[in-house]
Amino acid sequence: MHIQEIVLKPKREKSALNRHPWIFSGAVAKLPDAKEGDIIKVMSSEQKFLGYGFFAIKSQITVRLFEFNQVDENILLNKDYWINKITSAFTFRKEIFDFNQTNAFRLIHAEGDFFPGVICDVYGNIAVIQVLIQGTEKIIEYILEGIHNCGIDFIYNKSKTSSKMIENITLEHGWISKKEDAGQYPSTSIVIKENGLLFNVDIEHGQKTGFFIDQRVNRDILGQFSKGKVVLNTFCYSGGFSVYAGCNDAKQVDSVDISKDAIEQCIHNLTLNQSQSKSVILNNIAEDVFEYLKNMPSDLYDIIVLDPPAFAKNASSVPQASRGYKQINLQAFRKIKKGGYVFTFSCSQNITTDLFRKIVFSAAADAYKNVRIIQQLHQPFDHPINIYHPEGEYLKGFLLKVE
Repeated sequence: MHIQEIVLKPKREKSALNRHPWIFSGAVAKLPDAKEGDIIKVMSSEQKFLGYGFFAIKSQITVRLFEFNQVDENILLNKDYWINKITSAFTFRKEIFDFNQTNAFRLIHAEGDFFPGVICDVYGNIAVIQVLIQGTEKIIEYILEGIHNCGIDFIYNKSKTSSKMIENITLEHGWISKKEDAGQYPSTSIVIKENGLLFNVDIEHGQKTGFFIDQRVNRDILGQFSKGKVVLNTFCYSGGFSVYAGCNDAKQVDSVDISKDAIEQCIHNLTLNQSQSKSVILNNIAEDVFEYLKNMPSDLYDIIVLDPPAFAKNASSVPQASRGYKQINLQAFRKIKKGGYVFTFSCSQNITTDLFRKIVFSAAADAYKNVRIIQQLHQPFDHPINIYHPEGEYLKGFLLKVE
């Protein structure tokens, strides 16, 4: 198959020369005679080669680049090229994980692993994938083979609803592939291990791919501060931070989420680890977090975790999201014990680290408290950030000491 070319407008090649993987529609001078999801070659207005990528005629991101070197184009159409990308990603994970202690991790992090359009999380011998664009849907068989080659028995597809609507992804949710000798598909409710702790993961109904893998390191940091402390975990979902606090000798752990189902999951995960947290007082509260923070007593909590869902789903919602982040941080600063710690996060891609820091600064100033940044918090090693693609740094946070 011949690879078509897309030509950019004059002076619009700078981002591609800097290896940013996105070509926006406004930079395109001439569209190719290509189908949605085809692999195409990107050229400057002066016919200089810039890279190869997946074509998306209906998207604001017209091309997602995955290769910046000029190669034999037949290689890009061969399954070995794509399987090698997955093998390389897995080799890196094997270097950083003890799979006996942690068997849940991100295998493919889209642009962070130079593989735009696909996310893959591993839970034991199960992989959950999200196919985000038609380009990766067209090579899905290569992706599945590459994942199986990493020792994964079963693969479940959980592509985002937005991808189905905007990118016209046709893959249905559900089990999509298994090794020939793997036997029957397992239950979609499984127990995984993270830093030696146990968590139930519902890959079918749970948020994201079933579990917030990206907070693994930050949960472990919280555990280091928890001994003898009274801890509040807000927006607790399935109780990840609560489990780490309880299993590291916290005095009391209060978990709050508006969802009763989330509280049930939290209780279940605390029960799975009760042998390591026998003496901890555990309170699980189904309540709106904003109301709880507003009405909770002062000077009760030594540690407050603020880990809300993405308040800013798009650029237009940033002002309202900023007000939400400020409100919860302001209440935490006002109510926490003197000398206490606040773990505060934003997972909104549209909220930059700089903006989030300004929001937290504003909340601290309005609370009239001395606040110090003890540590900046990020997504973990298995969610790498392509240095040319800062948009991949979606999770940001601060460990704060409040006087």
